[in-house]
Amino acid sequence: MAERDFTRTSFEEHLAEGYLMGVRCRSCGALSAVPRPLCPACRVEDLEWVELSGRGVVEGFTVIHVPPTPLAAAGFGRDNPYASAVVRLAEGPWITAQLVGVDPKRPESIRVGLKVRAEVIHQGEAARLAFRPED
Repeated sequence: MAERDFTRTSFEEHLAEGYLMGVRCRSCGALSAVPRPLCPACRVEDLEWVELSGRGVVEGFTVIHVPPTPLAAAGFGRDNPYASAVVRLAEGPWITAQLVGVDPKRPESIRVGLKVRAEVIHQGEAARLAFRPED
């Protein structure tokens, strides 16, 4: 895997290749699921990409009826809402993403503590992270 900058673009490139990658500080070991150029704990630039398992637990969620433009273009809206979740990954860091495989019109079917697994959604050439309940 080629070395990449610690940016959102690089994160999405990894996703497009099928990898959920996080950033670990080589100095203090802090792990982040969100790419950033500096360690959030010790502020150094000595970072490395690490592959994450993609397994996690829903810590919070919401149902969105008025989506941002890219998701509106994908068909989401007032009559077709989607769920978004804050997920605590098995490795510790938190990340937000769309929650698929649930019925957002029945939010009572979604709960904090729901075990989920990451998957990649492809929209044209773009790749987005999503989570699906584990069986």
